[in-house]
Amino acid sequence: FPQPICQAAYDNDFNQVQLLLEEDSNYLNVQDSSGGDTPLICACRQGHNRIVSYLLKWNADVNIKNKKERTCLHYAVRKRFSFLDYLLIIILMPVLLIGYFIMISKTKQNENLIKMLLRAGTDVNATDYSGNTALHYASKMKNQSVIPLLLEAHADPSIKNKNGETPVDIARRLKFINIEYMLKKAF
Repeated sequence: FPQPICQAAYDNDFNQVQLLLEEDSNYLNVQDSSGGDTPLICACRQGHNRIVSYLLKWNADVNIKNKKERTCLHYAVRKRFSFLDYLLIIILMPVLLIGYFIMISKTKQNENLIKMLLRAGTDVNATDYSGNTALHYASKMKNQSVIPLLLEAHADPSIKNKNGETPVDIARRLKFINIEYMLKKAF
């Protein structure tokens, strides 16, 4: 069964999350039966910063892994733009640069999310079932703005995933030259 608090965190239903936690603090780190997601992971998947911040104030565990062995940081870094965001950006880009501002604000939101998790002590080098760290996903998703944040938090660019690739290898393979340069400089 899906956990009501996980569903609420995923749906950005702040009041429901608040209600459930005040009713029973054991809901804080509860894991969903299907994927093993915690409320924190659900909120990070969707980029719901206000809920993330609230859960962290309650001291939600940032290092719990779901069934894919991913932590909340893996999802925060994988979060770029949703299809809907892209649509809005493309439609509104010609109009008064609104699209551009949406893009900038979404990027800032994502950076803040990652800063929150790093401050809360998430393991920056945690690997998932495929051996990928947050830095691997940042490279893969071309999430350039978060790479310096991860490196500052001592993310290790030399970790190899199960395909034997480091984050640098991924950037090189995908021809993300800026990212490759940033990561090489970190060695």
